Amino acid sequence: QVQLVESGGGLVQPGGSLRLSCAASGIIFSINTMGWYRQAPGKQRELVASITGGGSTNYADSVKGRFTISRDNAKRTVYLQMNSLKPEDTAVYYCNSMSNALRGGPWGQGTRVTVSS
Repeated sequence: QVQLVESGGGLVQPGGSLRLSCAASGIIFSINTMGWYRQAPGKQRELVASITGGGSTNYADSVKGRFTISRDNAKRTVYLQMNSLKPEDTAVYYCNSMSNALRGGPWGQGTRVTVSS
């Protein structure tokens, strides 16, 4: 059973930074492409960044140049460094393996990010 525990969210002013972490278990972490997703109020969950087991990354256009995804396979953890945060980045952030996400879950509890002055 996949278990995902996200942390690191909070309230930050526009232009600020946060680093999210996600500890994963129940999957062969090192070979799974992992993704960070977010769901803003009233909107569908969207993929914002992904990283393959080998470290190749992709980003949504809306976060490119501001967010950086990374992973530590030994710690079974994936990170999302978020800089130059904007109010439109406000959402609950989730991580998941992309294959698990395509199957519809399960999902962790997420971590809430609020960007506001």
